[in-house]
Amino acid sequence: MIKRFTTILFTFLNLYTAAQDDATQRARPIVIEGKLLYKSEMASWYGTDLFLERYKDRANIGGYFSYLEDETPKCIFFSKTTKVIGTITFDSTYNIKTAKVDLTERAFTNTESELYAIRKIALSEINTDTLFKTYNNSSLNIIPLINGGEKKVYVLTGTTQQGVVIFGNDYLLKFDKENNIISKKSLHKNIIPINYGGNQNDEQNNEGAIHSHLPETGEFITATDICTLMLYEKLTKWKQHNVVSKNYLNIWNCITDELVIIPMETIKKIQKDQEKRSKKKNNDD
Repeated sequence: MIKRFTTILFTFLNLYTAAQDDATQRARPIVIEGKLLYKSEMASWYGTDLFLERYKDRANIGGYFSYLEDETPKCIFFSKTTKVIGTITFDSTYNIKTAKVDLTERAFTNTESELYAIRKIALSEINTDTLFKTYNNSSLNIIPLINGGEKKVYVLTGTTQQGVVIFGNDYLLKFDKENNIISKKSLHKNIIPINYGGNQNDEQNNEGAIHSHLPETGEFITATDICTLMLYEKLTKWKQHNVVSKNYLNIWNCITDELVIIPMETIKKIQKDQEKRSKKKNNDD
C-alpha cells in the first residue's frame, strides 16, 4: 500500500509544488530543531558505550547529557557530586574510532551548568508529575537544549527492544531565563511502536511507515519525530516516513533527510487526477 501510494504521489507531485511550498517553509524551524535533537542523541548513544567501556566506577555515575559546542557534538557524564567525570567528543560522522574520550575530572563549563540545571528540574518533574508516563520495554530520555536564547527540555521514549521504533509518549518543557518552567506538555497523546524487524523483503521494511497526529499534536511532524527517524532510518532501511494530520501529509525522506508537506486538498487533486487517468486508459483499452 505504501509503495503504491508513493508511486502515485511522486508521479503527480510536480504538478502541485506551489501548493506545498508554504507549509514546507513554515515547518523549517521544526526540521532544524529535530536535527539538533538528533545530533544530541547520537552523541549520547555512542558516548554512553564509549564511556562505560572505560569508566569502571559505576556507583559514582550521576548521569549524562549531550550538546553541541560550535557544531561539535559532546557527551558528558557527571558524578553524584556534579563533577564532570567523562567527556566524549565526536566529529560530524560520529565515528567511534575517531571520537576523543577524556576521563579527566573537572567542573562544568557555563553552558554545561545551564544544561544540567534544566535537566535536573525536568528529571524532578518526570518523577513527580503524572503527565509523564512510562511503559514496559522502554525508557525516558532527557534532552536539554539551549538554542537561540530559548531553554527547553525534550523527553523522548526510547525502546529497549530490537526491531522496534517508538514515536509518541514525548514531552516538551520550556523555561524562562531564571529556569522557571513556563510550559510543559505531551507532544503526542499516545505511544506509537512500529515494528520494522522480520522479513527483509517485507514492503513496509523497504518502503517506509506511517503514523497519524491527533489535533492536539498539531498539523506538522514534530521535532521528536524527526529526531527518532534520523536515529533509526538506517536500521529500518525505510525510504520515507509519512505523518498524517487532518489538513496535511508530512513526507520525511529518510535518504535525504528532507521534509515536504502537502495539503490534503492537493492529495485529493492527485487522487482525482489518477482516477481520470485510469478511467481514460480503461476507455482507450
